[in-house]
Amino acid sequence: MSDTGLYDLYSERILGLAAAIPHLDPLPVPGAHGQRRAPMCGSTIGVDLVIEDGRIAGFSQQVRACALGQASAAIFGAQAIGRSRAEVQRARDQLEAMLKGGPVPEAPFDDYAVLQAARDYPARHGSILLAVEATLAAWDAAEA
Repeated sequence: MSDTGLYDLYSERILGLAAAIPHLDPLPVPGAHGQRRAPMCGSTIGVDLVIEDGRIAGFSQQVRACALGQASAAIFGAQAIGRSRAEVQRARDQLEAMLKGGPVPEAPFDDYAVLQAARDYPARHGSILLAVEATLAAWDAAEA
């Protein structure tokens, strides 16, 4: 990775997001828990959810991830409350497509544009997808 690539990948905006992750406080009564781990780097994100009327009514995340995983958790966490499962799945699919060279996810997840520099670093993709995938895992647990 060149110095320029590192600068783009770990920009001030990404580091700022990583330092300001929302919804880190535990939920008083979580309805479901999901966790995912990125095997390439060991980053882990756990998510607790409360789902009401098919939407996220309560959201908490436990983030033990690299700066990119933390930035992704901040972006996702800022928009998680009020989302349906279909919206979360669409965000996940669009984020994965963006990392493979596709367009930026649609609003309200368009802040993922800041992570476009990670396209060239597939080893980082797993960490970036963790927050959304852990949320879907929690949703699966809630439905089980």
